[in-house]
Amino acid sequence: MELKDLFAAIEFLFVDVLFIPFDFIRLEISNWVFQNAINFCLMLIIASALLYWTLQLVKFDKSGEEKKEVTAHSFL
Repeated sequence: MELKDLFAAIEFLFVDVLFIPFDFIRLEISNWVFQNAINFCLMLIIASALLYWTLQLVKFDKSGEEKKEVTAHSFL
């Protein structure tokens, strides 16, 4: 197997297999909301992750587990 065959296989995987949904959205659908459904899903996932992270920060801040004095970290 040559290196050229490896790159041809990677090209086939991405162009002909993994991008099929994007080709479908680009060519067949004229609805703007459906075309941006992937973006909306990613925005929801990121927003929920940030909300969870913020709630965890608030929870740990209220519990008092974090050391806030200057000598808490050795590099300070």
